[in-house]
Amino acid sequence: MNTTLSPLIHLIDDDAAVRDSLALLIGTVGLRVQTWADPQAFLAQFDRQGIGAIVLDVRMPGISGLAVLDTLVAQGVDQPVIMLTGHGTVEMCRRAFKAGAAEFLEKPVDDEALIEALQNAVRQHVRSRERHQADRQARERYAQLSEREREVLGLIVSGLTNKEIGRALAVSPRTVETHRANLFAKLEAESLAQLIRSYATLADAAP
Repeated sequence: MNTTLSPLIHLIDDDAAVRDSLALLIGTVGLRVQTWADPQAFLAQFDRQGIGAIVLDVRMPGISGLAVLDTLVAQGVDQPVIMLTGHGTVEMCRRAFKAGAAEFLEKPVDDEALIEALQNAVRQHVRSRERHQADRQARERYAQLSEREREVLGLIVSGLTNKEIGRALAVSPRTVETHRANLFAKLEAESLAQLIRSYATLADAAP
């Protein structure tokens, strides 16, 4: 695995023994780990663009893990957060999930449960980033279409044939074919199925 691009797990816990033992455990499955004793330092310095997940202790001096989670959510951080606590309550668990935590585990942490939660979180984060990147690229390509090409695209995804589109727009089928070829090229769509899968939502949302 490329160590530069491999997922990075941020482990925030004020207990040095916990940090050391969990970092050793997480490292055994090939995940990189960056430990933080101070949650404020973590909030100020961690890489928000990286791929990975965050393991966050609930009870820490100065600022609680739940307050850190609230800050991450408010800042739009998309890395999944796994909460750890040695004194969990139903209310605390409920609040953590309501705030957006991906998992809530009690100390002493079951090794297999933590590893499974981390691997699920990393997979979830990778899929989320890929989906957002694809959506961004689709919007950029869609923005290149002319107004007429957007009209043709909308009618294509509605299931109309070239003749039907021509009648709807009062143009010849050959003109529709030209617009169709142009929009397929601009959208980098290799098939009708790909075109609909990638752009139906944008076409439906168009005014």
